Amino acid sequence: MNRLSSSLLTAVPADVQRPAYDRSALKTGIVHLGIGAFHRAHQAYYTEAVLNRFGGDWGILGASLRSPTVRDQLAPQDGLYTLVERSSERERLQIIGAVQSVLVGPDNPAALIAEMADPQVKIVSLTVTEKGYCHDPATGNLNVEHPDIIHDLQNLQAPRTAIGYLVAALAQRQQMGSKSFTALSCDNLPNNGATLSNVVQQFAERVSPDLAQWIERNTLFPCTMVDRIVPATTDEDRAHLAERLGLSDEGVVVAEPFTQWVIEDRFVDGRPEWEAVGAELVSSVEEYENIKLRLLNGSHSTLAYAGYLAGFDYISEVMSEPAFDNLISRFMAREAGETLAVPTGFDLLHYQSQLRERFRNTELKHRTWQIAMDGSQKLPQRLLYTLRDQLRGRGNIDIICLAVAAWIRYVSGVDERGDAIDVSDPLASRLRALCDANKGDAAGMVKAVVAVAEVFGTDLRDEARFVETTTVWLERFYEYGVLATVRKYFG
Repeated sequence: MNRLSSSLLTAVPADVQRPAYDRSALKTGIVHLGIGAFHRAHQAYYTEAVLNRFGGDWGILGASLRSPTVRDQLAPQDGLYTLVERSSERERLQIIGAVQSVLVGPDNPAALIAEMADPQVKIVSLTVTEKGYCHDPATGNLNVEHPDIIHDLQNLQAPRTAIGYLVAALAQRQQMGSKSFTALSCDNLPNNGATLSNVVQQFAERVSPDLAQWIERNTLFPCTMVDRIVPATTDEDRAHLAERLGLSDEGVVVAEPFTQWVIEDRFVDGRPEWEAVGAELVSSVEEYENIKLRLLNGSHSTLAYAGYLAGFDYISEVMSEPAFDNLISRFMAREAGETLAVPTGFDLLHYQSQLRERFRNTELKHRTWQIAMDGSQKLPQRLLYTLRDQLRGRGNIDIICLAVAAWIRYVSGVDERGDAIDVSDPLASRLRALCDANKGDAAGMVKAVVAVAEVFGTDLRDEARFVETTTVWLERFYEYGVLATVRKYFG
């Protein structure tokens, strides 16, 4: 079967939307670090809508800092790929053309730095996941002991991290006397722009105080809130699309119809008119960000750890169990909901109901294991900030403690059948060792894991109500199993 490409766009079925602008005349205005499925289903989707409506030089140069997979998927397709929006009611296909090409950082770091330093590039955006910031999630500071940060400080012209690439490119801009760019974080971090600014400044200070001052004066780091469920693409998805499209597409991404992007409107040198195609440009993102992180992401992590241990492969399967649906409904309304400030006109109850419907979407094969990845980097913003707020006000923490207990049970590395869990986490081996050292002792296990300062800071280990409640849930999980426990208390 022929591969999707520019020359075969005319062969695409008429009901499939395709680029309405001249891709051959498009210039690069955005470099995006971490060009995975989420970026292609979210920020590239919005940028495509701007190009279709207004044109402009906002082509995207994608960059992978690790694997050549996306480059190898898109290069034979001239950067084109299909976005499949899928719900139980309908399926919509769109060919996205905003991504012009993809570079692989390790293949030629100097080439990527040069592209980022090109004054034609106005925005460098990122979706590198929480661990890509090489920071301490509990404090937000740069982890100067991270091996890749140590490497980048010694080898700035051949960096491994997004932080290293940003500082190297900004250093070139300073040397050339060029205008800086806007560094736009699109990751699920609280105050993601401020966090990015902080780690970049701390890194740059170690390179050159003069460079750090230049960055502070000339570079902007807006905060954003991104929301769209984008599961990993499967071979089944590719086969289904080939049948619908009549062409093979190795770069296809699948997403739910819902999408939201809230952006702090602070840019150095212009931006696409994203607000004209559905994004919200605001003066402050914080309230939107907290709602999303605490309700959607907090619920997702709870469902992922407890659901995986209960034997469910997909989030929609977890939500089909009434006890889990009740648990999440209570978590949203109580533990998370009680801590939220709500923007004027925002219907919080509708948003919570909408989230549960999105989680029930059986057409999205969103794996519990996928969401469970990198929990040590995700728990602080998804659950522990909420926990601290509730502890200060003597509020409800029961389900937060259940979620933390499920995470501890998960990172122990052995499921309820005695089979190994493939725990993908930067701290996996350390967490497993702590659990093994306290095997058979739930209280000891909780105390040991909660003492990991990179995740829990130094305050939560001394919060008796949190430690004791988490211990109770972990004891119940070992005694009854996770599914039976959830059914007993939330069924």
